[in-house]
Amino acid sequence: MGQENFWGNREQAQKLIDEANSLRKKIEPLLKAEKQLEDFRVMVELGEAEPEAEQLKIEKELERDLKTFTRDLEASELKVFLNGPHDKNNCILSINAGAGGTESCDWASMLLRMYQRWCESRGWEVEVTDALEGETAGIKSVTLRIQGENAYGFCKAERGVHRLVRISPFDSNKRRHTSFASVDAIAELEEASEEIQIPPNEFRVDTFRSGGKGGQNVNKVETAVRITHIPTGLVVASQAQRSQHQNRATAMTLLLSRIFAQRVDAAKADMEKFYGEKGSVSWGNQIRSYVFQPYRMVKDLRTGVETSNVQAVMDGDLDPFVNAWLRAGCPSKRMTNVPDDEE
Repeated sequence: MGQENFWGNREQAQKLIDEANSLRKKIEPLLKAEKQLEDFRVMVELGEAEPEAEQLKIEKELERDLKTFTRDLEASELKVFLNGPHDKNNCILSINAGAGGTESCDWASMLLRMYQRWCESRGWEVEVTDALEGETAGIKSVTLRIQGENAYGFCKAERGVHRLVRISPFDSNKRRHTSFASVDAIAELEEASEEIQIPPNEFRVDTFRSGGKGGQNVNKVETAVRITHIPTGLVVASQAQRSQHQNRATAMTLLLSRIFAQRVDAAKADMEKFYGEKGSVSWGNQIRSYVFQPYRMVKDLRTGVETSNVQAVMDGDLDPFVNAWLRAGCPSKRMTNVPDDEE
């Protein structure tokens, strides 16, 4: 960065600055922790020479500071586990209602609210790029673009099937219903990414009128964009932006990210053939149960983490589950399916 021609290529310079900032964020907390640890040692040595009353004061001060120190150290430790090539990227998270009609659509909308609250608590920006509403209530599917530090690294812990057990508000007989919704998380790749390129003849772009509550251009101009990848049949859409150009850029980013994720999953599946069946972290595997009735419990079936504070979880308190998954170190090695009568 100190070279005279550093700013000759602004794009390359910005990449280097971002890389330097990323390295600083990793190193500085460690240096700060080492300094704090040395300060604690000095305080202990000084306290041993003080009268008993003064020793008690120093001990209480140390206990208070150690709680903060331990919390910060655990946060730094978690970042060590985010060592994947795309963990630092933004995330594209999609929720799809399973079989079950209105029940599953309502469950998908509950998950959407939960993830929005969780992202807000972490200081991430959330944008709904595409959504398909249910016929009676809730949503059939929704795609979110989540922007923030290590967004994909944390969100990938949520990939899988989420199961809800509750007394249905749509059932006049007040019977207990089970609903499913699947969550997928992929890393966002830029259109100029060198990792994947799509020839122009391999995708088709269609425009349509945006839906929504109203406003300028809504239902008047074809600003929404749908892109179909012909070889794979993948379809992505964006209608959140005001202009067709912006929606096309967003949709292209979604398409590139989905194609790359599909290729990674295919490579993993081929590799696992040589090591035996390990299960998949993708669709079709239940990762967490949310039981509202006859008791209240949210349990992660991969790590065993559970809580009876269902409301806090639905309000976005997902860190205990995500952090435990990251510490487990292997996405699928603890995947289990628990029968209904054992939950």
